Amino acid sequence: MSSTRLLLPLLAIAAPAMAFAQESAPMETPLDYPETARGDVVEEQFGVAVVDPYRWLENDVRNDTAVRDWVTAQNAVTDAYLETLPGRDAIAARLTELWNYERVGIPEKRGNRYFYTRNDGLQNQSVLYMRDGLDGEPRLLIDPNEWSDDDATAMAQWVPSPSGRYIAYGVQDGGTDWRTIRVLDVESGETLADTVEWAKFTNISWVEGGAGFFYSRFPAPDAEGEFQSLNMNQAVYYHAIGTAQTEDRLVYATQDRPALNHFAEVTDDKRWLLIYSSEGTDDRYEVVLGDLSADDVPTRTIVPGFEHNWELAGSDGDRLYFVTNSEAPRERIVRMDVSGDSPVVTEIVAEGEATLEGASLVGDRLIANYLVDARNEARVFDREGNRVATVELPGIGSTDGFGGELGDPETFFSFTSFATPTAIYRYDSATGEVSPFAVPDVPFNSEDYTVAQRFYTSRDGTRVPMFIVHRADIDHSDPRPTLLYGYGGFNISITPAFSPGRLQWMEMGGIFALANLRGGGEYGAEWHDAGRLQNKQNVFDDMIAAGEYLIAEGITSADQLAVQGRSNGGLLVGAVVNQRPDLFAVGLPAVGVMDMLRFDRFTAGRYWVDDYGYPNREEDFRTLYAYSPYHNIPETGDFPAIMVTTADTDDRVVPGHSFKYTAALQHADLGDRPHLIRIETRAGHGSGRPTSQLIAEYADLWAFTARWTGLDVPGDE
Repeated sequence: MSSTRLLLPLLAIAAPAMAFAQESAPMETPLDYPETARGDVVEEQFGVAVVDPYRWLENDVRNDTAVRDWVTAQNAVTDAYLETLPGRDAIAARLTELWNYERVGIPEKRGNRYFYTRNDGLQNQSVLYMRDGLDGEPRLLIDPNEWSDDDATAMAQWVPSPSGRYIAYGVQDGGTDWRTIRVLDVESGETLADTVEWAKFTNISWVEGGAGFFYSRFPAPDAEGEFQSLNMNQAVYYHAIGTAQTEDRLVYATQDRPALNHFAEVTDDKRWLLIYSSEGTDDRYEVVLGDLSADDVPTRTIVPGFEHNWELAGSDGDRLYFVTNSEAPRERIVRMDVSGDSPVVTEIVAEGEATLEGASLVGDRLIANYLVDARNEARVFDREGNRVATVELPGIGSTDGFGGELGDPETFFSFTSFATPTAIYRYDSATGEVSPFAVPDVPFNSEDYTVAQRFYTSRDGTRVPMFIVHRADIDHSDPRPTLLYGYGGFNISITPAFSPGRLQWMEMGGIFALANLRGGGEYGAEWHDAGRLQNKQNVFDDMIAAGEYLIAEGITSADQLAVQGRSNGGLLVGAVVNQRPDLFAVGLPAVGVMDMLRFDRFTAGRYWVDDYGYPNREEDFRTLYAYSPYHNIPETGDFPAIMVTTADTDDRVVPGHSFKYTAALQHADLGDRPHLIRIETRAGHGSGRPTSQLIAEYADLWAFTARWTGLDVPGDE
């Protein structure tokens, strides 16, 4: 399904032969943390003296020796502590077994060629294959595992040209958000000289015949400012195959509005160019239409302002199909006729109780992917909006894909759930037939795990859904170590998905819980709005209520409960641990936004004001300051065991957030449980990480969490 959105973890085996039974939340001698220098930075903001003693830890680790030495010292302490934990090597060994299964991506069809990614199991990076015909012999096209010695250089994106002659692909080095776009000639296997630098938050969209493609890029940053500088003045360019980047044609820019982002998409019939402009992370776009039948691609605005989501679902000449939340907080499908001077919009599929995530025009049908209480349902409509079918899914879980075009009924989709690794299916929109394309053979029995969805009540009476997953032989007669995961932001829906890491946690007897907090997109715009800006505390209240529910139901106890989240979810963990340290035994904040007064000063942080607000506006400042994890750590108290995780060159949420937060934790008198930071090198915010890195991190996380929740772990050989 087409998308204009830019920004934007099971097994049943015999019990281990050996196990260490652990007591809940054991105490131990406090760690000797590295000395962290405290500065004297104090800034008055709206009458509040804001203390920031660790401002110096914001400096770029690649250019600041003091920060680099701090990272080395922190990792040394963390590594030494982790080496003392029982079961870590055995956990890593089992994780390696669980990860070792074939993973195939959703195919892209061009003519009679099918392109898809595949990982044989333990490859650090997935590779790109092509088949001539659906049942053709697979041919290897691109193997990123050959690009670097440490396998930390990834293929971040890839798009075949209309005929399948070329593949344009993005190279991502060391986890950065920056992309270098290269081009492969599929026939010869030759990588062309074409090189596009400084692409970021972009797609790749080809013109008819494959003569070139549109993409978005920022100006090249200063050498010393590349990593952490703000991203401004993004523009859309056209690159012609066989030419140098210096010859790329500027297609669209807004020099008078440098904060805008721009995203270009060519319609399936190659008739029109759509340019979406946005101000932040919200799905609120201004849409410009370009006429590709004219040499100079004249443009006109068809959706003014920045009020609603507009996401292309397909096209038929002058009639464009969109998913939009205009007059529909849970989204609807409309058809826009652009043949005249003023576009005419007609509703095709009205808003319903379920949240519409996306739609595609496939063959002569519209396939719409809905969220029903945080799980997917794919419904099929004719082009006038009459519902004709529902795609038969393998079970309750999450789907993606359904891309296609007018006139061709063939499409592909993925399906996954907590105990079901991602499988790929072929769907015929004309006949309704579903057939497997790639279903992995995995070393566990998914039927040995059970998934339940429950609803609990948050502080203000709001009903919130939560998935609870565990081995089927666990009957809740006694509380058990439980991992509670949440996100709650940016209109992002957190739905059932498979993770070998989470499976290992549950295989050892732990319970996994996923709370669908406000701030996400599970119930449309209203659910999102209820968890952002001045309503952000609702997200924390929802997470706290989830923990209280798990304890009240006897599923877990406060000395067995771990809380985990990434990015905005890292902020979530930091905030709820500050507000209710008594509720959790362990906190696992990953790549979190921890300083809510300075997040907008680095890289992509300026976009996040849509969810967080502006730190330099008094109303927003007072809300942000009240929950900012870095600023609300008490001087004394009894805190959970905490392991912060980040990467030294994360250029999405810069690592200074986690560095400052960790320094403040270690300075305060918060009890005898460890407060550590694990800092990965040659990694970014998460995408493109080698498989070996992921296995090592999960092994560390689970050994640490088991130690402080009392989970039995397998014995090392």
